Amino acid sequence: MGGTLLNAITVAIGTAIGLLIGQRLTSKIQETVITGLGFVTLVVGFDNAGATGNVIIPLLSIVLGAIIGEILDLAALLERFAGWLQTRFAGGDNASEDARARFINGYVTASLVFCIGPLTFVGSLLDGMGQPIGFQQLAIKSVLDMFAGMAFAASLGIGVGFSIITILVLQGGLALMGSLFGQVMTTPMINEMTAVGGLLLIGLGLTLLDIKRPRMANFLPALIIAPLMVAVATALGINIYPL
Repeated sequence: MGGTLLNAITVAIGTAIGLLIGQRLTSKIQETVITGLGFVTLVVGFDNAGATGNVIIPLLSIVLGAIIGEILDLAALLERFAGWLQTRFAGGDNASEDARARFINGYVTASLVFCIGPLTFVGSLLDGMGQPIGFQQLAIKSVLDMFAGMAFAASLGIGVGFSIITILVLQGGLALMGSLFGQVMTTPMINEMTAVGGLLLIGLGLTLLDIKRPRMANFLPALIIAPLMVAVATALGINIYPL
């Protein structure tokens, strides 16, 4: 959990700095910063998507994950939670509709960006297993997230800071899984989960660039389906990686 706590602290620092900077930036600068983050997110997403050994696995994972996510409507659940946070801690019913929407957008966007990348999953699992490299990976992620938090908070506001809750819950849960089940996670399982995470980051990049606004939270089950497919195929003796 040490890496997760460090990550939460750096995001808090980055958000605080971003809020101070954001008050001095024009709307045009804020828009350009978000566009730049969109470019970077796309690059990272494409790079991570290439980790797959068989594109059929992330394809099926995305399709099945999207169906499950739409049935559960995870995007709406995440937005409602963000709305509750805004009502409870950030102005409540007195806030304007624009302020409320900005808070929700900041929380949801930051939560997804901070918690989908491969360092989140691999680093948290290894950290939970007590592997020093896991903490090192989360330390690197923490530095990156601090600067991303600065940029997001400058443009999207205080909702970004509340993504700390998502970080603590998700990465903390992954660290717990690592301590309990980490030994069964094979390299192919992690690679396919990384590839699916890359595809989700591409979707987030499209959102940040205002090209398309898919309900990205509804794709999150795909991150669980991908390693499960690898585990099932391995157990059945099916070779999922073509020569």
